[in-house]
Amino acid sequence: MALNKKQKKQLDVERKKMSKLQQVLTSARKQTDEPDEVARVEREIDACRKRIEEIQNE
Repeated sequence: MALNKKQKKQLDVERKKMSKLQQVLTSARKQTDEPDEVARVEREIDACRKRIEEIQNE
């Protein structure tokens, strides 16, 4: 399946966002001052993965 230019750009943006979220998650796990932050970041990562799958399946 070939992706068009817009889809490639969307994938690039989502992958960059996921990379940043992974770094935030690592930091959040080290710092326990906000206990709900880890769960929030994990939900954002899951949403990002779903968006990537949707773009790839179009």
